[in-house]
Amino acid sequence: MPPASQRRAVCLDLDGTLIDSAPDLAAALNRRLVANGLAPHPLASVKRMIGDGARMLLARGFAAAGRHLDDATLAAEVAAFIPDYEAHSLDETRPFPGVEPALDALAEAGFTLAIVTNKPEGPTHTILRRLGLDHRFATVAGGDSFPVRKPDPGHLAGALARLGIPAHDAVMVGDHRNDLLAARGAGVRAIYAAFGYGEEDHAALGAHAAIERFDDLPGAVAGLFAEAA
Repeated sequence: MPPASQRRAVCLDLDGTLIDSAPDLAAALNRRLVANGLAPHPLASVKRMIGDGARMLLARGFAAAGRHLDDATLAAEVAAFIPDYEAHSLDETRPFPGVEPALDALAEAGFTLAIVTNKPEGPTHTILRRLGLDHRFATVAGGDSFPVRKPDPGHLAGALARLGIPAHDAVMVGDHRNDLLAARGAGVRAIYAAFGYGEEDHAALGAHAAIERFDDLPGAVAGLFAEAA
């Protein structure tokens, strides 16, 4: 492995960036809603609720269905949601089109790859392993890996510290404002995944580039580093 001074990192969000997990997340949320006598949400609505972990997904889902949960009830719903979602987390979840060749191209260009997600680290490893992707990433920084998580820049900074790669030699790729805010706070260039679940004013949030498809990523990364050279 080359020394850190010669290495560069591409850090990727998971849900809505690397994998299309919304159908399984929506199904798990809707099972909890139906169990509580509430109407399920369409997939398009759930996509806009994803990005801040299971607790916020449930809070938003129940609120949108007309029921605001107190802390104790929300904790109970999270406890019911997690094992149910994990049991069905790959029913429909798949990598976005173009993921594997794009990751191949980045690895061949010498980039170190990492996952930086608000999903817990253990389930993230399980999903990546079952999709045949786990071996591609030098580290996985989950929402429970550090005392903070995105949008706190300490989450991304913690992942880079694990890699031994400085912020100016890294790029963060994500579809959510949390990804862009974490990158901006950590001094890392950001690429917005416009094909994901967010509806962000990515330029206002500090994105340096945007991609419409995952297979556009190697070119976008190369372009950012060429500009900085």
